[in-house]
Amino acid sequence: MSMGAPANIVQHVDVFRVPCSGPGDLSTVQALIDAGSLVPAEIVAVMGKTEGNGCVNDHTRDFAASTWCQLLAPHLGCSPADVARRVALVMSGGTEGVLAPHFTVFTRRQVPDAGHRDKRLVVGIAQTRDFRPEELGRSAQITATAHATLQAMQDAGITRPADVHFVQIKCPLLTAAKVQASLSRGHEPVTHDAYESMGFSRGASALGVAVALGEVPADAVTDSAVLTDWSLYSARASASAGIELEHNVVILLGEAIGAASELRIGHTVMRDAVDANSLRQLLRDHFQIDPDSPSLQARLVNLLAKAEASPDGLVRGARHTMLNDSDINATRHARAAVGGVLASVVGQTALYVSGGAEHQGPAGGGPVAALVRTNVGG
Repeated sequence: MSMGAPANIVQHVDVFRVPCSGPGDLSTVQALIDAGSLVPAEIVAVMGKTEGNGCVNDHTRDFAASTWCQLLAPHLGCSPADVARRVALVMSGGTEGVLAPHFTVFTRRQVPDAGHRDKRLVVGIAQTRDFRPEELGRSAQITATAHATLQAMQDAGITRPADVHFVQIKCPLLTAAKVQASLSRGHEPVTHDAYESMGFSRGASALGVAVALGEVPADAVTDSAVLTDWSLYSARASASAGIELEHNVVILLGEAIGAASELRIGHTVMRDAVDANSLRQLLRDHFQIDPDSPSLQARLVNLLAKAEASPDGLVRGARHTMLNDSDINATRHARAAVGGVLASVVGQTALYVSGGAEHQGPAGGGPVAALVRTNVGG
C-alpha cells in the first residue's frame, strides 16, 4: 500500500470542571486520573477559583497551585517547580456569594485533521520574564504581556485576533518588601500600597492584551493611561493578581477551523454588573442556545468572567457603596454581585468570576466567555 502525504495535525482540547472541598483538595482530579478520563501529560492549563479573600494576603492561591504541582510532578517526571513552567496555573481567590470553589482543567493533544471546517476550541499558553517591582503597572509589563499574548496565539495555532475569545493573565503584585527593595535601588514603584498595586498590575496586563489583539493603538497605551484612561480596554482580557509569582502567565482561548475539540468558545462584554442580557444574547447568537432551554445545563462547561465595582460610583444611574466599604473590599462585592447575576442565567454556581476589571471591558463592566460542548451527550 502506498503512503500518502502526512495528515495535517490539529488540536484536540477538552475541559473538565472539577469541584473541590478546599484549595488543596484534588481528590476528584485524582479520581479522574485513576479512571483514565484525565491524562496528566495532556494537562496544559488550570484555572482555579479558591475561597480566600482574593486580596494581597490570599494564600489559598499559592496553596492550590503548589498542590497541583505536587500532584502532577510524578506523572510528568519532573520536579514540582518544573510543573509550573510546563502547565499554566492560574488561581483566582474569592468565591463570595453563591460562587462555588472549583478548578477548570484544560487538556490538549495533537491529532490528525478529520477534515471538517467548523471552528472549535483551541488553547495556547505563554509566560513573560520576571518583573522588577518598579515595572509593575507600567509600560514594561504592558509590552511584555503583549509579546506573551502573541506567543500564546502562536501556541494555539490562531492567526487572526478575531478568533481569540478570552485571554487569562495571572500577574504579580507589590508587597512592602518589594517596595522597599525598589526604593533602595533608587526606583519609585507605581504605588506604595500593596492592594492598589493589584489594580495597576491587572490594568497594565489587560492593556498588553489589548495592544496584542489590536483593540487599542500601541501609542495610546502609556504609563499615565493605566488606571486613568478608561476608554482603553480589552474586551477579551481577564487579569488576576497574586502574591505567588513574579511574572505573568498567559492562557489564551480561541477557536480554529478544523480543530478536533468538541467544544466552542464565544465572548461578550457586560456593560455593567447587572447586564445579564449580554450573556443571554451570546448564548443565542454564538451557540444557538435558548438560555431557558434544558440543553444549556447539559452543554455549558463554564463561564469565565470579570467583575468590577464601577469607578464612577453608579450602576445605571443609582449610587452603589462598594467603593466606600471599609470592611469588605470592592472586588469582593463585585464578584458576589456578578456571580449571582450570571448564575441566575445559567443555573450553575461553579463559575469562574474574577474581581478587578481595570481595562478589562468598559468601566464598571467586564468580558464574559462561555465554554460550551457541541454535542449534548459529551
